[in-house]
Amino acid sequence: MRKNLSLKYFQFMSLDFIRNIRDPEKPATLEDLHVVSEDCIQIHQASDSNAVYVRIEFNPTVPHCSLATLIGLCIRVKLFRNLTDRYKLDIYIKKGAHTTEEEINKQINDKERIAAAMENPNLRELSVPEVNSIMRSSE
Repeated sequence: MRKNLSLKYFQFMSLDFIRNIRDPEKPATLEDLHVVSEDCIQIHQASDSNAVYVRIEFNPTVPHCSLATLIGLCIRVKLFRNLTDRYKLDIYIKKGAHTTEEEINKQINDKERIAAAMENPNLRELSVPEVNSIMRSSE
């Protein structure tokens, strides 16, 4: 019972970190737009270690969302900065929710691509305040 309460707490905490990320194109948060919700976060603990696995499945507002990769990156960066290293983070687009979900899922879960994106000056100069603040705070 205690383990379930702890995992439920981690689920709520994870949502709390990402719920107020603002959408790059709309004047609303990811939670307001139903891009993220409590149901999109799955938490489980490995039986053989202290590692906690966090899986986020976000739902872009439209199947052809051109900024889905950027949204996934913002979610990853926000959680990476707020969770300890005992967490393993996987972020995916909800199955069937985007026309290029497989390609985007590879991008937002590939360590080398993430590192390159974090160093990309073009991303740091975006005029979207939320994205700009998330990307700049990695310096």
